[in-house]
Amino acid sequence: MELKTVKIEMPENCNVVLGTAHFIKTVEDIYEALVNAVPSIKFGIGFCESSGPCLVRSEGNDKELKNLAINQALKLGCGHCFIIFLKNAYPINVLDKIEQVPEVCTIHAATANPLEV
Repeated sequence: MELKTVKIEMPENCNVVLGTAHFIKTVEDIYEALVNAVPSIKFGIGFCESSGPCLVRSEGNDKELKNLAINQALKLGCGHCFIIFLKNAYPINVLDKIEQVPEVCTIHAATANPLEV
C-alpha cells in the first residue's frame, strides 16, 4: 500500500469540509442540508465510492466549486470520503446540518486554512 499526502487546492474566500460517510445517497442528502442551512450558499460536493467501479459522485450549485470538488476527490481517492467547497457561508453555518445527515460518520476538517490530507 502506498500512502501519499494530498494538498487540497482552494480558491480565495473559500472553505472546505472533509469527512467520511457510508452510502452513495450521501451526496443528495448533504446537498439538501446545505441549501436548507444557508439560502445564499455556493458549494460543490465530491464523494468517493468504495465499491464497484469506485466512481466520484458530485453535486452542487456552483459549477467551479463542483468541478473543484470532483478533481480533489479524484486526487484523494479514498473510499467513503466526501469533500465540500463552500462560498457565501462558513463551516460553522453548516456543520451541525452536515453532522445530522444519517450517512455522515465523521468530519475530519472544516477550514479556510491550507490543508493537506
